[in-house]
Amino acid sequence: MVDIHCHILPGIDDGAKSMEISVQMAEIAIADGITHVIATPHSNAEYKFLPELVLELRNELQSKVGDKLKLATGCDFHLSYENLADIQVNKTKYTLNQKNYLLVEFADFAIPPNIDDTLHSLHLLGLHPIITHPERNGLIRHQPEKLWRWLRQGCYVQVTAQSLLGRFGKDTAKIVLDWLDEERIHFIATDAHSVTGRPLKLREAYDLVAKRRGISIADALFTHNPMAAFDGRPLPYQPEPPPDKNAPGYKKRKRFIFF
Repeated sequence: MVDIHCHILPGIDDGAKSMEISVQMAEIAIADGITHVIATPHSNAEYKFLPELVLELRNELQSKVGDKLKLATGCDFHLSYENLADIQVNKTKYTLNQKNYLLVEFADFAIPPNIDDTLHSLHLLGLHPIITHPERNGLIRHQPEKLWRWLRQGCYVQVTAQSLLGRFGKDTAKIVLDWLDEERIHFIATDAHSVTGRPLKLREAYDLVAKRRGISIADALFTHNPMAAFDGRPLPYQPEPPPDKNAPGYKKRKRFIFF
């Protein structure tokens, strides 16, 4: 399995507090069957993203875990004015494995009114925005049509494994299961911050998805799509986005009941 979103690097955000904890997180991932991890520290008003330091810490951690786990770097990209200005001139500074996929983090307290234009500007740069853990953002999950509109724009959705398992409450778990059944999800990642709480584990969530939707969907969400993002390739699993109910000519699909 491949994890495209975690905070495994020590001392640079609210994730691992020390290199010792980083190594423990890596060992948990290896034992869980994870083969590739992208370390994605925050880039927001609280935590400054320093790619040289990120790479230095990645190299140190890689040397400690050896070839049992392949580490790459990216960013948990906050849609701030400063970040958006910088990415115009430093396109791969923030992307996953310095390719063309970008984790996009929304604030919990507001969705900017010009967000559609902002996401479009990222597309024009040749980037593929991945909306991170929208199921944990109250503003998004209570206005799902906004998220469906971003899907129609060409964005992707990443949910947190622990959300699926009830770590953030039954309501959040139900939302994720509904999205899973409706094929609204492209990636499931750990968003791991420590060895407890949100650990660097995916196996339990994988098993749940495999039981509910089948092994092929589980493989797509936990391995094939994340590996494609890791490599900068088109996603092999891209279900059709939901239709725009306000579009001219939209017709609601009829449901047939057989007796």
